[in-house]
Amino acid sequence: QVQLVESGGGSVQAGGSLRLSCVASGYSYSIYCKGWFRQAPGKEREEVARIETDGDTTYADSVKGRFTISLGSTKDTLYLQMNSLQPEDTAVYYCAAVVGGYCDRPFNSWGQGTQVTVSS
Repeated sequence: QVQLVESGGGSVQAGGSLRLSCVASGYSYSIYCKGWFRQAPGKEREEVARIETDGDTTYADSVKGRFTISLGSTKDTLYLQMNSLQPEDTAVYYCAAVVGGYCDRPFNSWGQGTQVTVSS
């Protein structure tokens, strides 16, 4: 069993920055791929970024150059640094992991989500 707990959401004005964190506990040693997803009201959940334990990263086109995904020194913590935030970034952000596999497999563990609101 893996638990993912996000923190760091909040409200910010356009152009501002936020950093989200996600701490994994439980069988976290079996996680080789982590990611961030978001879901805005009335929209489907979309992947924002993912990172493998070797450091390879992938970003959605909409956040490239503005968001940075990274792992903490122990790799149990996942970060999402969000700069130049825009109102369209407003959403609930979810931490996710592939437990027991790499990024070629579906994400199968999810956090509870943290709200990010960007005002114009």
